[in-house]
Amino acid sequence: MELFDWLIVLGYLIFALLVGLAVSKRGSSSLLDFFVSGRSLPWWLAGTSMAATTFSIDTPLYIAGVVGTRGIAGNWEWWNFGIAHLILIYIFARLWRRSEIVTDAELTELRYGGRMAAVLRGTKAFLFAVPINCIAIGYAMLAMVKVIDALELWQSLGFEPGDNLKLVSVIGVSIFVLLYSGLSGLWGVVATDFFQFFLGLFGAIVVAVVAVNHVGGMHELVPAVQEATREDILVFFPFTADLRWSDTAGISLTTFSAYLFVQWWSFRRSDGGGEFVQRLAAAKDEGEAEKAVWFFNILHYLIRTWPWVVVALVAMVVYPDLDDPELGYPRLMLDFLPTGMLGLVVASLVAAFMSTVSTSINWGASYLTNDLYQRFMRPNATQAELVLMGRVASVIVTVLGAIAAFFADDVATVFRLVIAIGTGPGLVLVLRWFWWRINAAAELAAMVAGFIIGLITSLTENEIVEDFGVRLIVISVLTAIIWITAMLATPPESDETLDEFYRRVRPSGWGWRRQEARTGIPPGQDLQKDILRVLAAIFLLFGLMLAVGGFLLLQPLTGWISLIIAVIGGFWLRALNKRKIKPMPRPGLDDD
Repeated sequence: MELFDWLIVLGYLIFALLVGLAVSKRGSSSLLDFFVSGRSLPWWLAGTSMAATTFSIDTPLYIAGVVGTRGIAGNWEWWNFGIAHLILIYIFARLWRRSEIVTDAELTELRYGGRMAAVLRGTKAFLFAVPINCIAIGYAMLAMVKVIDALELWQSLGFEPGDNLKLVSVIGVSIFVLLYSGLSGLWGVVATDFFQFFLGLFGAIVVAVVAVNHVGGMHELVPAVQEATREDILVFFPFTADLRWSDTAGISLTTFSAYLFVQWWSFRRSDGGGEFVQRLAAAKDEGEAEKAVWFFNILHYLIRTWPWVVVALVAMVVYPDLDDPELGYPRLMLDFLPTGMLGLVVASLVAAFMSTVSTSINWGASYLTNDLYQRFMRPNATQAELVLMGRVASVIVTVLGAIAAFFADDVATVFRLVIAIGTGPGLVLVLRWFWWRINAAAELAAMVAGFIIGLITSLTENEIVEDFGVRLIVISVLTAIIWITAMLATPPESDETLDEFYRRVRPSGWGWRRQEARTGIPPGQDLQKDILRVLAAIFLLFGLMLAVGGFLLLQPLTGWISLIIAVIGGFWLRALNKRKIKPMPRPGLDDD
């Protein structure tokens, strides 16, 4: 890093701070303004903010580690969430916006009633705001420390830092983020996210182009990867040509099956959840919420995937003996980017870090303020008091996240820990929208059991759950047994509570036919049509994603097959959007 590089990074930091401060007045008047932008976000800003949130400084490092140890097929560890994100578009986005909540924890007292609902809301808010959120902040900080170390940033200034000094520098950037996120709330977060996302994307593309050119282009890279490792590193699915299992870089059949058939629906974000719900609640209306999720899916899966993967492949060739594959990305930056360009790309990684941390700070503070402070401590607090508490909570979350960073060592390992402790309650979170019998006891049991079982199976050495796929299945099955037992052992929610939820959200499905009859209000969605649209969207999005990868990595057969699948999905989706599907008959409500 030369002086010019440092000036570029400093210039970006000042720019981000000014953007955040410029919108600070918009987020200071009320709780709704501070945490959901007064429900006024346009789809393109909400969607970009979702994408920026999922693109942290840890992401390229994580993918470099995944590809380096498990091959391209290892990316199904996060690609599988695309199924849930497409379901979010057509089934849950409008429901979330219609509920008009501030946090997903608040939904619990709309969906359930009584003391158990209050206990669930408080427990959920605490778990999401403190352990789960702070672990996420911690591993983002860990990735930042790794980048600072790999790029020798302190050495370029003449220092010889220890680990503590590197971590202190990361915490310093986090405090910088806290300045604008704490002052402006979600408006400051999404406004800076817009610039941070595209700067981060630019940096990823620059590193990919420079790295590929260094090894002589894609026609040289592909055979070099095959020679340095083995051919199955490049396959998108860990199967041989005759459809036999290929143990690609250590991915077991159980793990891969868990990616495709368990993880996306068993995880705590099966119906959206967390930061995404915050953006959906902040959207202008239901249509804007739906378009925001589509835009996120395009940015996240279709556009960003392959620059990261390509850089990971180049790192495997250039640094075949690298002890930590996650460091391949910053090493390529340091070794091959010229002065000025290095500063821009470092600024892009700082931007990625800032976008994730700012979201985590605001999101965690929303739970502490809306679901703990206002709900249980100061229900009659003024709007000014709630905004002040939101800022205090932002400081608390930042400090706890910094503490978590001291205990993290490996980005990919912590990513799997986040998945494990969030696995289990996903099925309950889906069913609560479409089946009246799900009660607060069931969701509370699923959430707590999934967290505890995930933590125990991840932090203890046990040969039975050493395989990650087996671990996810064990967590899901044990959690299901616990929450089903809790549900059957406790009474259902009252008709009054269920009627009120149905009136506001208007979900579809057989599970609400009683409320439809009692209220006389038709459902606000056509579930049959929405499920078909999800299937068509899966063909379209994943077909396009794999087509781009197939042509890029010189696998034309994969590219053409995937493109045909995408075209079929696109035409099917277009036909479904034009055609009305007659809803399934409801016994007792239809004439015949």
